[in-house]
Amino acid sequence: MSTELPNYIRLLLTQKSDRVAIARSVAEAIRNHGQYRWTGIYDVDIDRGLVSNVAWSGPSAPEFLTFSVTKGLTSRAITEKRTVNIGDVASDRDYLTALATTRSEIIVPVVDERGSQVLGTIDVESELPNAFDALAQRMLEECAIVLKQFWKRP
Repeated sequence: MSTELPNYIRLLLTQKSDRVAIARSVAEAIRNHGQYRWTGIYDVDIDRGLVSNVAWSGPSAPEFLTFSVTKGLTSRAITEKRTVNIGDVASDRDYLTALATTRSEIIVPVVDERGSQVLGTIDVESELPNAFDALAQRMLEECAIVLKQFWKRP
């Protein structure tokens, strides 16, 4: 597996910029790397029960900038602390419509070093069905490991 994208994200995390700008750069890098239609970086606040968009890259803002940790595919990724990869969102009861033309979505949780708490998520959407094969999933999971540093920044 190529380490090009995770290494680029590692570099982005060292920049002297504000949190939103860094998250936007990360979202853009992921979206452009996979030629995906939309990518978002989200904070997960279990204590408050909220998932909040930090930044996104794509044609429009997400439909839900903030939502409950109990909603959508993100809820499953948070609860199970593992990637949720849906090839056809129309067939999944948990899917929250963000963009009308989304056909497939992958939510990758960013889990703390102990593996006990989800810090955030990477949410990637495509207008193509089954857009996220095993290689794409592994790449995004590697990006999530690198992104742990994003939540450690001062």
